[in-house]
Amino acid sequence: MASVALFHSVYGLRPAVQRAAEDLRAAGHQVVAPDLYGVPAVDSLDEGFALADKIGWETMLDRAREAVRELPPDAVLAGYAMGTGFAEALLAERPETAGLLLLAGAGRTAVPAGLRVQLHVADPDDLLGPAELEAWITGMTAAGTIFEVFRYPGVGHMWMDPDLGDYDAPAGDLSWQRCAEFIRLS
Repeated sequence: MASVALFHSVYGLRPAVQRAAEDLRAAGHQVVAPDLYGVPAVDSLDEGFALADKIGWETMLDRAREAVRELPPDAVLAGYAMGTGFAEALLAERPETAGLLLLAGAGRTAVPAGLRVQLHVADPDDLLGPAELEAWITGMTAAGTIFEVFRYPGVGHMWMDPDLGDYDAPAGDLSWQRCAEFIRLS
């Protein structure tokens, strides 16, 4: 079984992330899903961005580092939207990472050749434009990663969270099936 670090979106540690972590634990995986804010989750993007700005990237990154400290070096790093930034940042510090799982977000990071990466995105996505997505694909190809991109047509940015307006049950279920298989194979 795999070890997994699952980082939340700008909304905070919402029930959807906690349920995903519990489902992975029920499948036998070791999972940490830290609260990078240390306060209750919020209900809007604007509130989330304001809270993230108030807390600060470095504080949240320190909390992410602390959360993975006890995980084996080959743990899968996973993130929702903003959480993908923490997964990518920790990748540089954890060269033995077994996989990188990105949900509704992708940045530009140096990745080791041969790393397994899976990206799930809305198509289109208001927060990850086509040019950014193509740049990410080009970067992953150039780095020699083993990656898959799953696009979910007609869904909103946070289609995997049943408590938000973007939720799409069929796409959310399919996403989680694919994520579970990715983690199972890690």
